[in-house]
Amino acid sequence: MCGIMGYIGDRETTKVILEGLAKHEYRGYDSAGIAVIKDGKISELRTTGRVFQLAEKVAAEHFTGDFGIGHTRWATHGGVTENNAHPHMSSDNNVVLVHNGIIENAREIRAELEAQGIKFHTETDTESAVQYLGWVYNGDPKEAIVKLTRRIRGAFALVIMFRDRNNEIWVARKGSPLVVGHAGNEGFCASDPTALLEFTRDVWFMDDDEMARITKEDCIFFDFEGREHEKKSMHLDWDAAMTSRGKYPHFMLKEIHEQPDVVAHSLLGRVANGEVDLSHELSWTAEQIAGWKKIHFVACGTSHYATIVAAHIMETLGNFEIRTEVASEYRYRNIPIGPDTLAIFVSQSGETADTLHAARLAKAKGAKCLVITNVRSSTIHREVGDALITPAGPEIGVAATKTFTAQITVLTLLGMYLAKMRGELSPETEKRLTTALMDIPSKLASILTQEKAIEQTARNFADARGFFFIGRGLAYPPALEGALKLKEISYLHAEAYPAGEMKHGPIALLDKELPVVALVPQGELWEKTISNIEESMARKSPIIAIATEGDSEISHYSENVIYTPKTEPELFPFIAVVPLQLFAYYVARQRGCDIDMPRNLAKSVTVE
Repeated sequence: MCGIMGYIGDRETTKVILEGLAKHEYRGYDSAGIAVIKDGKISELRTTGRVFQLAEKVAAEHFTGDFGIGHTRWATHGGVTENNAHPHMSSDNNVVLVHNGIIENAREIRAELEAQGIKFHTETDTESAVQYLGWVYNGDPKEAIVKLTRRIRGAFALVIMFRDRNNEIWVARKGSPLVVGHAGNEGFCASDPTALLEFTRDVWFMDDDEMARITKEDCIFFDFEGREHEKKSMHLDWDAAMTSRGKYPHFMLKEIHEQPDVVAHSLLGRVANGEVDLSHELSWTAEQIAGWKKIHFVACGTSHYATIVAAHIMETLGNFEIRTEVASEYRYRNIPIGPDTLAIFVSQSGETADTLHAARLAKAKGAKCLVITNVRSSTIHREVGDALITPAGPEIGVAATKTFTAQITVLTLLGMYLAKMRGELSPETEKRLTTALMDIPSKLASILTQEKAIEQTARNFADARGFFFIGRGLAYPPALEGALKLKEISYLHAEAYPAGEMKHGPIALLDKELPVVALVPQGELWEKTISNIEESMARKSPIIAIATEGDSEISHYSENVIYTPKTEPELFPFIAVVPLQLFAYYVARQRGCDIDMPRNLAKSVTVE
């Protein structure tokens, strides 16, 4: 969950590393640090707080070097202190490294080394790795790293410099993401490819149990036994401009506004002439698909809510036995999984630790596995193989927005395609839904024109003590996502419930200081949801309604109505989520919260 950057080349080293760390800051922003080698000496600089504070310190101390490594931290072991910030150096000052992950046997290694007289200086698990390297290093970096990887357990991406190896950076990866790049006479490494877009588009995604030596001349790859091997690079089709805020004050707001284009790009090449076709991405036969009796959706957080949308839609389209599971629970339960199971894993980054472990479990039990991810060649994509890529481009804001709409678009198409291949999707339904899907981008754009009105509603309720979100049927999953967005970035307590559940306990909390956000689209469940709204009104709770354009009755139940365009009932989540994202954004902005980097959170959860 931390961010790592390394550079070797002829540019100003600290400038490149600081720029890379700034692109990584959504992965962690408790503290930051940098280490360089110059004239055969390792120098470090660290600080608590943000990367810009590290940059100020670098400038004030005229800190420079020939090549170097940097880190922005999300604390796991040890408090947020300058001393615990990375990089960490061995007691003999010969080795320095940065680390993303968790070393599970750190205490054991620490006790062993302290018994040898080695003094430790931090509370972190990472220090056990650098002190161990310093202890075993005899002038051969590869040999020392092989010994380290045999000794430590857990997940790690390590970037290492050795004082006497002028012009080499070494990296090793197991379980935590790491990408390497090279262009001309420059070498790079990073936790996330977005940090490298300004410098190179040709990268290598490190595999588990793999290490590399990066020099100005080249990158050479080895396995954890030290054996050299060839590795193919891949070309990134993202643009460096995608990682800039542009005219927007926050990445989150920019990414909310990108959603019409994201949905359009997600449909491109997958829908034509009123038909859905994924055959160019999935080489599945009708016979194969007919053999899958169960569908398991597995994901975390926002991606999990996207799978709940997908499950609701798939239930209306075909005869599927469906379950949606949180990845961190799926792998520890005795759920029947086998060749009759299609297991679908959804991960924005493709590096989510719990989702990756769950995929390995399902694959080992013989399930057919598919991944929905935003990052081509991410770890889960490489391991699973079959994939549908969401073309959302890099998402920098910690709170997911455009990746959610991309996921539900691709998942809806997948549900239609599966039903079609099984002979359960009528041509009329296929035409109806594909036509409506093609209209979604323009409808999202029309919602964005209401931004000022949504901002005013948010201002009116920014001081509430908490919120309930309610909805029925396909209005319930976007309620879940709306509540998550609000709590993530505004630090207000927010919970979502199926509207009919309010009487079974939560209604006890209602009063004039706890607003209810009610998702109430026109349709067969409208009257049921109105009854739940009236129950809330009777307890004096203010009502904020997300309703359908043309609903003339809803104003009797709420003075705060956000109207959404009409669409097919199955597609209401597409329409509902954007006003909820904007509402959360403006509540957080009114409260003065750090929207792109909310406290305690990181974008990609790569540790358990």
